[in-house]
Amino acid sequence: MRAWIGMIGLLCAFGASAAPKIAVTDLAYEARVEEYIHQVSASNNFQASAYHASGASNYSEYESRTSYIEQTELRKFSGDIKGEILKSRQFQLVQGTPYTADAKGDVYDVIKRIKAGNFKGADYVLFGTLSDIDFTQDINALDHTNSYSAVLGLTLVADFSLINTRTYEITSAFTAMGEGQDTKLVNSRDVRVSLNRPRVVKEVSKALGEDVARQLAEQLGGGYQDPGKPALRNNLPRDEAPKILR
Repeated sequence: MRAWIGMIGLLCAFGASAAPKIAVTDLAYEARVEEYIHQVSASNNFQASAYHASGASNYSEYESRTSYIEQTELRKFSGDIKGEILKSRQFQLVQGTPYTADAKGDVYDVIKRIKAGNFKGADYVLFGTLSDIDFTQDINALDHTNSYSAVLGLTLVADFSLINTRTYEITSAFTAMGEGQDTKLVNSRDVRVSLNRPRVVKEVSKALGEDVARQLAEQLGGGYQDPGKPALRNNLPRDEAPKILR
């Protein structure tokens, strides 16, 4: 009886620890923000004009230009990354704490965020940073016709690192890309064209998720499997050996 209980406990321990837990961050990025301030101080608009014309001392005018770097996370493209990782059945997903405007610290300092407990329960963090994002919109003439093709395209490139939350070792690192476009035919350049921006974003998100899952599987030794085929096991080590409770 004890032998059966021990065997069941061993199987349960293996089953529980077979799939490492991963937290997927939104794409970190920074942008330069410029502000222009023009302030006029007076009791009212009529008096302001009069004081300005007469050079009265109680009329003041202030002008300032400032610029600063703003750090945040792009939250539109992580959903399909998580979905493709779940399809592979190689990992379990846990939700981490997103970076917000109120967060103190560098959005790129993922080690500090791990130490702060932003990814509780995760064995690994898939940390992504935005490298480039480019929207393009063109109208091109079609040869030997009176028609034109209107094209809206989007390309997104991001760098990813899979980081061990205990040792801070980088287990996998790669660059992934997603592309998408919407094309419509028009009869004249003057025709107002309404291109489907949400569909383009959705295509890019889907392509990015597939590229991330493929490269993650390849680098961890499992290889890439097409949707619908049996999932291959990953080569990430288990956190600890299973124990039989007596």
